[in-house]
Amino acid sequence: MIDFKKIEGIYFIGIGGIGMSALALYFSKGGYIIAGYDRSESRITDSLSDSGCSISFNDEPEILPELFRNTSKKDRVIIVYTPAIPHENRILSYFRDNGYFLYKRSELLGEISSQTDTIAVAGTHGKTTISTMIAHLLKQSHVDCSAFLGGISKNYDSNLLLGESRFTVMEADEFDRSFHRLKPLMAVVTSLDADHLDIYGDQATMIKAYNEFCSKIRPGGILIVNSGIRKDIIVPVDVTCYTYGSGADADYSVSDILHKKDHYCFNLKTPGVIIKDLRFAFPGIINIKNLAAAVAIALICGVTEQEIRKAVILFQGVRRRFDIRINRPGLVYIDDYAHHPEEIKACITNIKEYFGGRKITGIFQPHLFSRTRDHADGFASILDELDEVILLPIYPAREKPIPGVSSEIIFNKMKKEKKKLLRMDEIIDALDVNALDVLVTIGAGDIDKLVEPIEEKLKRG
Repeated sequence: MIDFKKIEGIYFIGIGGIGMSALALYFSKGGYIIAGYDRSESRITDSLSDSGCSISFNDEPEILPELFRNTSKKDRVIIVYTPAIPHENRILSYFRDNGYFLYKRSELLGEISSQTDTIAVAGTHGKTTISTMIAHLLKQSHVDCSAFLGGISKNYDSNLLLGESRFTVMEADEFDRSFHRLKPLMAVVTSLDADHLDIYGDQATMIKAYNEFCSKIRPGGILIVNSGIRKDIIVPVDVTCYTYGSGADADYSVSDILHKKDHYCFNLKTPGVIIKDLRFAFPGIINIKNLAAAVAIALICGVTEQEIRKAVILFQGVRRRFDIRINRPGLVYIDDYAHHPEEIKACITNIKEYFGGRKITGIFQPHLFSRTRDHADGFASILDELDEVILLPIYPAREKPIPGVSSEIIFNKMKKEKKKLLRMDEIIDALDVNALDVLVTIGAGDIDKLVEPIEEKLKRG
């Protein structure tokens, strides 16, 4: 346990990350002195600076704020880092070599989860959307909540929500087994597709890790599981489990989905009642299934049916999750964070369903050398479903290059004739606005830096 009463300041190494920034803002609002380092400036770091956080983009220990640089004060601060930070980072090395208290981001989330009634959302994809949906349903009701989100909620323009409720919503990240540090009262498991095999080795080991996460649910707690993966989940004896999905056998089941001009209308069967004619304006049938999980949690937390109806129609989504930036006759631009073949499949399926029959051009940036190596066939197969494809170089994130692994292995496996390999700095000039119909940028790396320049070019015509 961390005794936060003795702590004056917290330093975040990798403060610009979506998860780290939410924690930094949370403790900043709690009155702590907050500082941090990141590789480059971003909208997130600008926002944190505006909130009073001291941020540097140089890993020289000499420029650390005095509270964190002075080793005689090391008992009054804690240092938080993510596994994405290289071991040789000079600031991390300084703190490590001088005996500072170092914690992973997941350890701080674990501390928070043990002190509140935490709702933790796990799964190889869908975490951010579902956790944001849950937070939105709770915030728009008499129940309320706080939330640490893995993306920027478009309803609240933030990845941190603060409330007076006992409930805290957070994502349960499987990378580096971080979710094993959480102690949730309620949990959701969305999917178990093979991912992070650099950590787990194989899918079977990954599934064991998910079951260990489920074992962390408090006695008397609740587990909500996608009905498609229920057979792989071991439910603790003192936990109540419900399923969600589109099948009639699911405890929370969506049905009678109608796609109208600007919204969906559908029914949701629950263990107690059928909620009829829910109206949902956020695109993509997959998101109706995601919403079923969120509504399940909301009802269990005490949100009323009428509160759910009002909140559902107002949900605007998450930045970089099927984020429709432009939608006008003859031109659509969507940005999406998808970086696993199954996520890309869901994204493309959503586009085809929502904008049926139109030409789709995709720009994809693979994320991680190991993921590209492990899923090259899957990437090639799903990208072939697009009409035109532009492939960018791999975004390495925390990894060093793997010999023989590049975007070309996906490119060469693709059967599509209309495909290109381009660098980031070639994209804007390469786009012919007049030849585009539906454009989608896909990836979890720094492809987000292209979003605003693309949007500006498309709006200029």
